Amino acid sequence: MTFRLLAAVALAVWTGGLVHRVSAEQNTTTWSGVYTEAQAKSGAQIYLKNCSECHLEDMAGDGFAPPLKGPEFMNNWNALTVGDLFERIRVSMPPSNPSSVNAKEKSEIVAHILKSAGFPAGTTDLASQTEPLKAIKFEATKPGQ
Repeated sequence: MTFRLLAAVALAVWTGGLVHRVSAEQNTTTWSGVYTEAQAKSGAQIYLKNCSECHLEDMAGDGFAPPLKGPEFMNNWNALTVGDLFERIRVSMPPSNPSSVNAKEKSEIVAHILKSAGFPAGTTDLASQTEPLKAIKFEATKPGQ
């Protein structure tokens, strides 16, 4: 009887911790400080070299390439994830040679885009793999506003 009770308590504690961890991950948004200032600064230079020809230096887009800032950009990505944005860039940008920019550099470009969109910096670099970035919800509107 005691073993069953201990096993049930251990299972309940483990399940509770797992549920707490999953809900905490689901609450991470673009407003949670998901990139660092240094990462965004590096991303700005990489962006200028590899992205500004089409998306322009001011990120407004050229009519063919979409804007990477402003209401249209925010609406296009709202309720998706940072992983979705990263994956789009990872597999298709720059269009002439997507493999010319590595995953780390692309995550720095995403950090630059997030900074330019007005999202706050934090203390941890943005990951350079899609899966961890899928846990970060892209929220166009700051919570509470």
